[in-house]
Amino acid sequence: MVIHYKCPNCGSDMVFDSESGMLSCGSCGRKDNIDSFPKENIETTFGENDAKEYHCKNCGAMLITHKDTTATNCSFCGAGVVLLDRLSGDLAPSKVIPFTINKDKAMKTFRTWCKNGLLTPKGFMTADRVKGITGMYVPFWLYDLNSKVEVNAICTKVRTYTKGEYIYTETSYYDVYRNINIDYIKVPIDASEKMDDKLMDKLEPFNYGELKDFNTPYLAGYIAEKYNYNHQELLPRAASKIERYIESFIGSTISGYTMVNYSRKDIDTNKKQAYYTLLPIWMVYYDYKGSEYIFAMNGQTGKVVGKPPISQGKVAAWFGGISVGTFIGLKLISLLMGGGLY
Repeated sequence: MVIHYKCPNCGSDMVFDSESGMLSCGSCGRKDNIDSFPKENIETTFGENDAKEYHCKNCGAMLITHKDTTATNCSFCGAGVVLLDRLSGDLAPSKVIPFTINKDKAMKTFRTWCKNGLLTPKGFMTADRVKGITGMYVPFWLYDLNSKVEVNAICTKVRTYTKGEYIYTETSYYDVYRNINIDYIKVPIDASEKMDDKLMDKLEPFNYGELKDFNTPYLAGYIAEKYNYNHQELLPRAASKIERYIESFIGSTISGYTMVNYSRKDIDTNKKQAYYTLLPIWMVYYDYKGSEYIFAMNGQTGKVVGKPPISQGKVAAWFGGISVGTFIGLKLISLLMGGGLY
């Protein structure tokens, strides 16, 4: 089923406005609260075909969508549509963070980011080769995790002191045991096979204080995808993601020793809860000298991530500046010490 949000005033299609957090009509300017719109409760089964055919209720055009798409725009009339049968049952998101940055602000933020690139080519810094910018709700699982940790370690403290004419070194040994219980909440893992995991990780953090219960009007005017991996499949990645934090916490509980040798370190991480959540991301496609660069922007905070091209000339000049600065510094130190460099 295709859903349109019709303006009560003029009948035009309404879309989610990131600035006001309301549904907005581009024709007459009317704005409505999302909660005041009636919710559609249609239970259907979504077939796992490669593509599925829908018809736009606005202009009648046929829409062919990828099996993972849950919200899109009609290619003919531009209406924002939500495919409800792909958002029901197990495919229904639990939470959503709405966009707070609209398209114009996203472009302005991206241009500023490009201009701040210290080692990027001058032509890239103008940010005038954007091929496209797309607002997407990307599927994530937010995990609440619990880790039970047991650690055994042999630790030493070394003390050196002088007594009479002799210097003594005293080594004390300690058998250390730790039993730790750690909770982590809302650990994000992207669940789309299309998205680069490393790119998505770098978009953190999101402000989870702005999480909303999912409601389909938030998707109007944006593209959205459904998850490709369920929470059980991604649990190992979530557990791996918090490993370094667990290691750091263990280390913080065993301090003040000269040396720490772990004889046992058991970490058992389990899922307490997982929330299927849609997070707002702007995808920017940039063409520079025949090559396409893909950047992602946090649609809530404006943080931009991606790998821009590097100017070899700027890199050489930068390293040259470091070399010159280092030489001058050594020269001054040498002169102050009464010596010289040859």
